[in-house]
Amino acid sequence: MRNDARPPEPPTPLLRKPDARDGAGIWELVRACKPLDENSMYCNLIQAEHFRDTCVLAELDGEIAGWVSGHMIPNEDAFFVWQVAVSPRARGLGLGRRMLAHLMGREACRGARALKTTITPDNRASWALFRSFARRMGGTLTDRPHFTRDAHFGGRHATEHLVTIALPERTLLARAA
Repeated sequence: MRNDARPPEPPTPLLRKPDARDGAGIWELVRACKPLDENSMYCNLIQAEHFRDTCVLAELDGEIAGWVSGHMIPNEDAFFVWQVAVSPRARGLGLGRRMLAHLMGREACRGARALKTTITPDNRASWALFRSFARRMGGTLTDRPHFTRDAHFGGRHATEHLVTIALPERTLLARAA
């Protein structure tokens, strides 16, 4: 007897704006996603409340499974991604890339002609995410040392490379439609 059963479909996450009640859950998620820098719970609460239009929360089965915090850079036409966190149970679903694309479609990010972030050289997961996002968007990714170990971190943190993804005109036109 043949078994023609298909594997179950991966769960579809709910992507939404956070609010202050999500602060503690966001903090717990970030703490579970090593090697991310842990901000204070208060910082995550403020991000969820004050920057909710430029942050996204992903839920799977009613539980927080993903988080992207970011903001439009003052006096620039660029969106800066501060942090991306995906819970271990949600990895492999393309959730990080989906959250970034979701944010780029929001009204608060419509003026962005580039996406920027910083990544340490050894953070393979972040490099893979942003390279994948650039390919999917048809954008060009460049990087250069930005915050350096000695000049900015007193020798206590690896150099952060500024990663810039120039968004192609077709992506900008699609967002304007």
